[in-house]
Amino acid sequence: MSVSDGRLVAASDLHVSNAENRAIVAELRPGSDDDWLIVAGDVGEVVADVEWALELLSRRFAKVLWVPGNHELWTSNRDAVQLRGEQRYRHLVEVCRGLGVVTPEDPYPVWTGSGGPVVVAPLFLLYDYSFLPPGAANTEEGLTKAHDSGVVCSDEFLLHPDPYPSRQAWCEARVSRTEQRLAELPEDLPTVLVNHYPLVRGPTDVLYYPEFAQWCGTTRTADWHIRFRARAVVYGHLHIPRTTVHDGVPFEEVSLGYPREWRRRGHPRGLLRQILPR
Repeated sequence: MSVSDGRLVAASDLHVSNAENRAIVAELRPGSDDDWLIVAGDVGEVVADVEWALELLSRRFAKVLWVPGNHELWTSNRDAVQLRGEQRYRHLVEVCRGLGVVTPEDPYPVWTGSGGPVVVAPLFLLYDYSFLPPGAANTEEGLTKAHDSGVVCSDEFLLHPDPYPSRQAWCEARVSRTEQRLAELPEDLPTVLVNHYPLVRGPTDVLYYPEFAQWCGTTRTADWHIRFRARAVVYGHLHIPRTTVHDGVPFEEVSLGYPREWRRRGHPRGLLRQILPR
């Protein structure tokens, strides 16, 4: 492959509110004018930071695709934008559209470079607490175990589901709508599925705190990589960058993570993970 062929590359969990991460993002550049960049969520916690990073990257890459992480959906007192839940998400979508960045609300683009044609599908699915910790028979028991152990995601205080009655209900609505869209894709085209959270439970098995898995996805997507002909699945959230294989499909965790994490492990896979060509 020559550099001019272009690549589909990915990163996530940029967390640009950290000065060291912001400096890294400021230096990210494509290998060619034809490179596409997937940004799999957790760019930042305030809208201004998200807009800064995506505006910068959209000027450098031929196409940028974004999915929200949980941090973008937080409503914190640090943010001038105090929208909550669905309204906050829709506001971020409009910010992205103003920058030419593809969101889960837009038509899925088709990568026609080397390794294509492939539909690249950015997804926004959330989680429903169905990745239960060991010994928990239901969501109530799972959350009790988390609170008893002190392992509780900040989403419980900052990620509001308005106007849905719960995060589970918002997740259900997102999964149902997205499943329908994916089912309508041409059956002769493979996909690259992009979500902030892993689509299967397996990648969470290495979490130091197993109780945290409850905030990491939903069992309803366990077969999507098979049903929707995934050539690869891209996700972040776990801050454990690696490749695992499920039913023959590579799952790429592409997090940058916090400085304390990448200082310890370095960047052995590079700052941008190549998804296509394989």
